[in-house]
Amino acid sequence: MHISFLIHNAYGIGGTIRTTFNLASTLAEQHDVEIVSVFRHRDEPVFAPGGKVRLRHLVDLRKDSPGYEGDHPDYGRPAAVFPSTEGRYKQYSALTDRKIAEHLRGLDCDVVVGTRPGLNVHIAQQARRGPVRVGQEHLTLSTHTPELKLTLRTHYPRLDAVTTVTEADAETYRRLMRLPGVRVEAVPNSVPQPRVEPADSTGKWVVAAGRLAPAKRYDVLIRAFEKVVAERPDWRLRIYGAGAERAKLRKLIDDRGLYNHIYLMGPANPLDPEWVKGSIGAVTSSLESFGMTIVEAMRCGLPVVSTDCPHGPGEIINDGVDGLLVPVGKADRIAAGLLRLINDDELRRSMGQEALKSSARFDPAHVAGRYEALFTDLVTRGALRGSLHRTRGALLSSAFRTKDASRSALRRVRAA
Repeated sequence: MHISFLIHNAYGIGGTIRTTFNLASTLAEQHDVEIVSVFRHRDEPVFAPGGKVRLRHLVDLRKDSPGYEGDHPDYGRPAAVFPSTEGRYKQYSALTDRKIAEHLRGLDCDVVVGTRPGLNVHIAQQARRGPVRVGQEHLTLSTHTPELKLTLRTHYPRLDAVTTVTEADAETYRRLMRLPGVRVEAVPNSVPQPRVEPADSTGKWVVAAGRLAPAKRYDVLIRAFEKVVAERPDWRLRIYGAGAERAKLRKLIDDRGLYNHIYLMGPANPLDPEWVKGSIGAVTSSLESFGMTIVEAMRCGLPVVSTDCPHGPGEIINDGVDGLLVPVGKADRIAAGLLRLINDDELRRSMGQEALKSSARFDPAHVAGRYEALFTDLVTRGALRGSLHRTRGALLSSAFRTKDASRSALRRVRAA
C-alpha cells in the first residue's frame, strides 16, 4: 500500500509528531509511506523518521530559505477551508488552503491519514475519489468546543474511518457523533523499545515528564512530594519539560523549601536515559488524551503512580500490578501511592518488571499491525464497492442496450 500522512508540522516537538513518526517508520518496512508536513520552520526535524519514510512539506517558513513563503500575500489572508473552530486556525491561511487542496487533489495513494481535526476536515472535503480517508484523533472529543464538534459532525461523515487513541474516546464518538458508515476504531499510540537497559529500581528518584501546563497539575505533584520528603528525605523528584507554568512551579518549590528535593530539569530528548535513572514514574494530570509518558516510563521498567483521569491511564495501567491509579487532584493519595512503592523495595521491583512486560503491547510493531489490518480492510472494501459500482453500471448498460435492441427490432417488425 501507498500510505500518506498529513501533519501540522513534522519539524516541531510533540506527542503527535513522535507517534506519527513511530507508526510511519514501522509501516514503511512493508509499505510505501510518506509524511507530508503543512509547515516547515527548521532545516531538520527534531525526531528523525525512519530511513524509508519520505518527508516533505507544503509551506516553507524558513526565512533564510529560497522557498520562504511567509511573506506571500495569501499567507496573510484567513483560511476558508481549515475550520475557524479548530485551535490552530490562526496559523492557517488562504495559502495553506490552496497548498493542501493541490496536494490532496493530486495525491496518488491508497490511504490518506489526517492527524488533527482541521486537517481531517481538509481530507473530507478535498481528497480526490479513490484513496481511503482516515482521520486520527490525538486529543479527545470531550475537550473539543461545541462549535468544533458541530464542524466535525458536518464533515466527518465523508471519511471512511476515525481512529482514537483510547477505547473510552472511541465509545464517546460512537455514542455522540452521527457518523453513519464511518468506522470508529481505538488504536493506541506506539512507543518503541528503549535503547537503554531498564531501570534497576535502586535509584532514589521519582521522574515526571511533560509540558509544564495547568492540565498536568505539577502543583499537586509538588505538594504531594512535600509529604513524601517528610517521611523519606532521601528521595528526590525530577520533572522534565518546558512550558508556561515553569515560573509558577519554581516559586512553589522555593516557597515550600523543596529546592534540594524537586528539580525542574527542562526538556530532554531522548527521555529514555532520564527515565532509567529513576525508579518510579509520576503522572498527576487532570486529563490525558492517552498518556505517552506513562507508556515511556513503563517501557523503561518503571511502575507509574498516575491519577485515574480521563481517558488514557486506566487503559494503560493495571492498578496494583504494573502501577498505581490514584484520584485526580488528591495530594494525600498521590503521596500515599508514591510512599507505598518507595517503602517496599520488592513491590517496586516486581511492579517495574510487570510494567516492562505489559507495556510491550504498545510496541510500534503491534500498533502498526492494527493500523495495517484496518487500512487493508478499508482498501479492500473500497475496491469491492468500486467493483460493485462498475458491475452494476455494466449490467445497467447491458440492460439498456438489450432494451434498445428490442425496441429497434420491434420497430423493424412494425415497419415490415
